[in-house]
Amino acid sequence: MDNHLLVELLTDSGTRFGNLSSNVLFPESEDEVVAIVTEANQSGKKISIMSGGTKLGYGGLKSDYDLTLSLRKLTGIVEHTVGDMTVTVKPGTKIRVLQTYLRQYNQMVSLDPAFPSASTIGGVVSANESGPKRLKYGSARDHVIGMRVVYPDGKVIRTGGKVVKNVAGYDMNKLIIGAMGTLGVISEITLKLRPIPKYTSLVTLTVREEALEELKAFTKQIQDSLLEPVSLEILSPSLSDLLFNKKEYSLLIALEDVKKAVKFQEAWIDENKPSEAVFSIHDHTEDFWQKFSDLAPNALTDFNEITQAVLKVGTKNMDVFPLLQECSRIQHEGEVRITAHGGAGHGLSNIVISGNSEKVVRVIQHIQAFSEKLGGYAVAKHLPIELRKQLNVWGPQSGYLKLFKGIKLKQDPKNTLNEQRFIGGI
Repeated sequence: MDNHLLVELLTDSGTRFGNLSSNVLFPESEDEVVAIVTEANQSGKKISIMSGGTKLGYGGLKSDYDLTLSLRKLTGIVEHTVGDMTVTVKPGTKIRVLQTYLRQYNQMVSLDPAFPSASTIGGVVSANESGPKRLKYGSARDHVIGMRVVYPDGKVIRTGGKVVKNVAGYDMNKLIIGAMGTLGVISEITLKLRPIPKYTSLVTLTVREEALEELKAFTKQIQDSLLEPVSLEILSPSLSDLLFNKKEYSLLIALEDVKKAVKFQEAWIDENKPSEAVFSIHDHTEDFWQKFSDLAPNALTDFNEITQAVLKVGTKNMDVFPLLQECSRIQHEGEVRITAHGGAGHGLSNIVISGNSEKVVRVIQHIQAFSEKLGGYAVAKHLPIELRKQLNVWGPQSGYLKLFKGIKLKQDPKNTLNEQRFIGGI
């Protein structure tokens, strides 16, 4: 697709979701990124940064940037050291393209973010994204061992290294990852790899709401046992209905190991499961997780007249149960549609809300308040910009906000990069 057609496609998303200028530049090298950033910084221009474009509805209240720097054409494998199990890749490389390349070497990046066919490694790292398998493998922050970053003044720095044991610059890695592009433009990322599991399985336990407390107790039992689940993802009845045609709560237990170990764990779960739980083993696990990862809307697919929102909620791990019960209660009221899933091992939940704009905003505010009562937070990670302006999309101000602002001021005193994109309007 040529640049003109691509800009036309992005303009529709940018109008609705913001975080995008009509003046989109597509550098094809780090040197071109340096030249664009340096000129903008010196002339006082404001740049928004995007890669694949799926996260245009994530954070930010600004739509009048002077230009957008797209990393879409900075793609490809820079270096792959098979023996050291590391890969260095450019930020515009799509997750699925990277995984397909690594598969021929029986290796993988242990990340399962949403929309892998469209999401890029640069966007995933900038947002510190992850999926249900975060329980075993962690988030993007746990896989990055080094980066090249273009600072707002045009200086290029390397954080970390290209081998797993090299921890030089590790703290700088952690600052850049999850900063939503507000501190620098990532031009190269080095990741640690894992071998592809020899055998995978997906077990589901399905219960009615009356038996949910028993399922909750069982998830604790699993975590106290010798089992090593890759995910313990609880689904709301509406999402379970969508995936399995069962309007009940479902627990997804992903297992990855040699076949004998997986079969042992399957048998243990079946033997110890709550009496009310329906036990199932699902074939074609890769197909299921691909379908699961594409469930929520994103800025490149959401052209519906009905408003759609995605919330990322963080709570204590066992508090995903009352959170999903609350979502189910709202769903039963019938004013909006809600599908939700949460990690009973890591405490992160994703909630998709669809309906009338006014009602969607009201439900988001309710879930934010509900999450705060649980000692957690709720972030709007996909929502049209006009509705984001009606909300505190990042939730209550963190006690770390002053520190964040100080870091931003030090790194980017002119607010050149992604102004207002991150927490507290940074």
